[in-house]
Amino acid sequence: MDALGTEEAVNLDGGGSTGMTLDRRLVTRPSDATGERPIGDAVVLLP
Repeated sequence: MDALGTEEAVNLDGGGSTGMTLDRRLVTRPSDATGERPIGDAVVLLP
């Protein structure tokens, strides 16, 4: 991150409930064979 000139960053969990969407499409693969896990919170980035 430092090489990219980042001044601040947040390291998130990255565990089995982690998911990322882009343009309403899931861009990560669920780690569970049953699919996505429900989540209790989220980080949302808007333009």
